[in-house]
Amino acid sequence: MQEEIQKHNQASFTRVSEAFDFLANKLTKNGLDVGNILSQLSGFQVAIPSWALGAGGTRFGRYGIGGEPANLEDKFHDVGLIHALTGCAGAISLHIPWDIPKDTLAIKELAAANGLVFDAVNSNTFQDQPGQKLSYKFGSLSNVNKDIRDLAIAHNKEVVDIGNALGSKSITVWLADGSNFPGQSNFRTALDFTAQSLQEIYQYMPTDWSLFIEYKPYEPHFYHTVIQDWGTSLMLANACGNHAFTLVDLGHHLPNTNIENIVSTLIYQGKLGGFHFNDSKYGDDDLTVGSIKPYQLFLIFNELVWGLEHNIKNNPAPAWMIDASHNLKDPIEDLIQSLDAILIAFVQALIIDQKALQTAQMNHDVSLAQEILQDAYRTDVRPLIQKMRASKNVAIDPLKTYRTMDIRNKLIAKRGVNSRATGL
Repeated sequence: MQEEIQKHNQASFTRVSEAFDFLANKLTKNGLDVGNILSQLSGFQVAIPSWALGAGGTRFGRYGIGGEPANLEDKFHDVGLIHALTGCAGAISLHIPWDIPKDTLAIKELAAANGLVFDAVNSNTFQDQPGQKLSYKFGSLSNVNKDIRDLAIAHNKEVVDIGNALGSKSITVWLADGSNFPGQSNFRTALDFTAQSLQEIYQYMPTDWSLFIEYKPYEPHFYHTVIQDWGTSLMLANACGNHAFTLVDLGHHLPNTNIENIVSTLIYQGKLGGFHFNDSKYGDDDLTVGSIKPYQLFLIFNELVWGLEHNIKNNPAPAWMIDASHNLKDPIEDLIQSLDAILIAFVQALIIDQKALQTAQMNHDVSLAQEILQDAYRTDVRPLIQKMRASKNVAIDPLKTYRTMDIRNKLIAKRGVNSRATGL
């Protein structure tokens, strides 16, 4: 594949070099260290979840794309392919029990062969599994039935064991628990049981592990969600200990929520542990990153970059992951586009004149502050990304290369038009 990628790159080298030189000269004159920006960009990695490699769907239906990965080995191949094209997808996040490795050693070797490491493992107590004797219909970690809570806790412990064997260092818990009708659930009791359950999972983890607690205001329940917002997640994380953190999913907010403010607050508290990228118009739409609200993505990255540079509470480096469902697009194309959007927003944040912005803020110069931010946002930073990719011998234009190499049709020829991804 490397030879094919380099072949496709050849036609773009001159154009990329000229565009890079022009932009680098401008940024240097503005006092920016272009070499440092390229270094940060080169080291930026985003995990691909194992469930994002097949066609998603809605509660009304699912339409296959053909050539989907029907087993875990195929999924590693597809993530390795994305990483080979983009150079920034060097980790995979497994969802248990959708993707349980049968041979841990073989899976670790396969991951290494594809240049991948293991990001956070994800538990699943939002649906009953075949043969499960007790049901999560009325909750899992929050259930009033202790036997059901114990079942959910045991599952999370199993996920920790699997992740530990693979070399992962964290577990993400997204809880679907909640209620649909007033009076159905006692809010305080549900929250108390959840806190107790999470603390038991936390105590079971290896000491060098992290627990990421995800929140969501609604869905699948629509009257009340046990972990409905970042404040509840933060409270539960604090109750667990120093290695428990809040995880922010861009789609898990009510419309028009100021997510960048949430990000800033969590870093200020040293409690931003993970970040799930996607985009939305109304809710948890799971659309391609940057397809709806690219400016908000940029503003979020401004807070991420500035906050982690002024890290007074020693917030750890967040675990980055894309969490999306691809209803209409080829999943690999969607993930490539998402990675591009993430890198663009990251670089745009890196080139903000922070000293000038701080001066404007201190002088209450509202107009100038806006101009400084929008000057960075309106700068076409793609030549920096292309230069980085050329230096890493990956595809300068990953989507174009993917299509030119006709990879989807090759996957269909190999796996079949009716192949369906496991999991979703």
